Amino acid sequence: MATRATRARRAPASKPKRTLILLFLIIAALFGGIAATTVWAKPAGQWTPKLGLDLEGGRQVVLEPVLGRGQQVSSGQVNQAVNIIRQRVDGTGVAEAEVSTLGDRSIVVAIPGNPSKEILDSLAQSSKLTIRPVIATTPPVADAAATAKPSTSSAPSTPSGSPSTAPAKPSTSAPAKPSTSAPAASTSANAPFPEAYAKAAPSTPAPSTPATSKPATSKPATTSKTAATTPAAPADPVPAQPTLPGAEDAGIPATPSDPQWGAKPVADIWVTNGLAKKGTTYQQLMSQFSCRNTDPKKGPTAAKFREISAQAPEDEPSVACAKDGNEVLLMGPVEVDGSTITDASFGQRTNQQGIATGEVAVNLEFNEEGKKAFGDMTRRLSSLKQDQNRSAINVDGVVISAPGTNGPIVDGRAEISGGFTSDSAKTLADQLKFGALPFSFKELTSDQISPQLGTDQLQKGLIAGAIGLLLVVLYSLFQYRALGLVTVASLIVAGLLTYGAVTFLGYANNFRLTMAGITGLIVAIGITADSFIVYFERVRDEVRSGRPLRAAVETGWARARRTILISDAMNFIAAAVLYVLSESSVKAFAFTLGVTTLIDLLVVVMFTHPVLSLLARTKFFGDGHKWSGFDPERLGAKGATYAGRGRVTIADRKAAAAEGGML
Repeated sequence: MATRATRARRAPASKPKRTLILLFLIIAALFGGIAATTVWAKPAGQWTPKLGLDLEGGRQVVLEPVLGRGQQVSSGQVNQAVNIIRQRVDGTGVAEAEVSTLGDRSIVVAIPGNPSKEILDSLAQSSKLTIRPVIATTPPVADAAATAKPSTSSAPSTPSGSPSTAPAKPSTSAPAKPSTSAPAASTSANAPFPEAYAKAAPSTPAPSTPATSKPATSKPATTSKTAATTPAAPADPVPAQPTLPGAEDAGIPATPSDPQWGAKPVADIWVTNGLAKKGTTYQQLMSQFSCRNTDPKKGPTAAKFREISAQAPEDEPSVACAKDGNEVLLMGPVEVDGSTITDASFGQRTNQQGIATGEVAVNLEFNEEGKKAFGDMTRRLSSLKQDQNRSAINVDGVVISAPGTNGPIVDGRAEISGGFTSDSAKTLADQLKFGALPFSFKELTSDQISPQLGTDQLQKGLIAGAIGLLLVVLYSLFQYRALGLVTVASLIVAGLLTYGAVTFLGYANNFRLTMAGITGLIVAIGITADSFIVYFERVRDEVRSGRPLRAAVETGWARARRTILISDAMNFIAAAVLYVLSESSVKAFAFTLGVTTLIDLLVVVMFTHPVLSLLARTKFFGDGHKWSGFDPERLGAKGATYAGRGRVTIADRKAAAAEGGML
């Protein structure tokens, strides 16, 4: 029995040591992670917390909407744009940014630090995604003369960096880019404009362009088809499909893939913005435009073309450039709208065996409306050949991918791949997930702004925190004597963990410390000290009742633990609710308050309690020295107290003197 009792008393002694070792390993891992970010990460981390706008300054960008002639902007559209831009900024990981309106149409975005060009560019883009069927393609007119040389007429080429995109199923990967060959008769079956297309506009003969060839499947071509030297049969006709609603009455082509769309005069938006003359057809617009013109003196620039293409009516055809500028695409009306996207994410593509290929892709999920529209489109396109087999994914007036289609895709999922980095894929996914802006914006001004409060306010905040910490320490030493040193040590550990957490979050989530966040850290000092007081008072209550200190520590912990858990849980819930419902500076206060509440719980469980358990086994604390904070006489203990090894102590010294002292 004695041996068993001895083991029972010794068993807990090793547990506090293991707990303390585990805590120190956590601290070492935290600061080791910070060290790793400063050495190997790109961009590199830092040993100090990142600061917000009010303490460090940043960049302020004023965005102005890009409006067509006669187009108006409402306050509701501006507020919608503010919410979307705020979500985009938050999605990039930038914390403590401020987004507000300026006047009745401009938007001011203030971002702390020195944001990257990608982040700034992503703010102004509308990111309106549409999917249109491809009717025909042609290389830019500026490049046609160069490609007419006999020396470039044989092998197909795939421009470096050109995006190869595909819907979610592997069998629908993008076809290879068209090869260029010697000029052929305009009636060639491989010409960019099918014969049936040319007949649709007798007053506008199709231009003579280099012949192109595209594989009908997703497998890249290994040889190039030469142009026919004799008149060819009309291009592959569009198979019978359900006609567009009211197509016959309205006099419009039956399906979005019908080549007859190219004979229609362009919409007014192309004329009013100077990109085409009245009566110009979409076929002519495609053949006349260059995707690489950057000189306004030589005609409409590629940037202007992109801007107008993004605003093209959805029920009309459109013309747009490929992302790499190597082809111009004539497309039918919109069949799938980006508003039907329910989720957008990014990650590495996998092959049919589930093995990651290392290529980054953006994954889309559609709602029921988008699922049906996408399924109907791919069902029709899979029966067509060459260019008409492709679907063009447009974002902000640029075709970022135009994959071929080998079969219907009816599961409501699509994949965009090719030419993406992790950063660019994340940016696009965030833009599509949070929705399109009601219109595009242009950057009006971009200025570096100075801190709103600066180092003076920061120093005052730190001084206030130091004064609060000093008062807590003085009170602990006065009230708990040597036991107050445990409070001091616990606060040091809590401060170390808090500093490390805030610094590491600055790298991992771009968290920035503002004055409101510092206020949350200062308030946390009182919350942490409160947990210690609850625990110590429970232990002292047990000592007053006559228990020896070792037993009092464990019994007091069992009772105090529940109170501490409930208190911290309520603080964390309050911080979480405040974070979700608030904005700007209040959100920063709530975040730091929530983080420090979790750290308080970690310190009490893994440091304060184990340390007190070990101290209770020392003679100074275990025997109740008058400076230990556990002196039974000072605590007012009554009656006999078991001191171990068969010794019983009378806590009340006056009673002990009356009864003869020690029993």
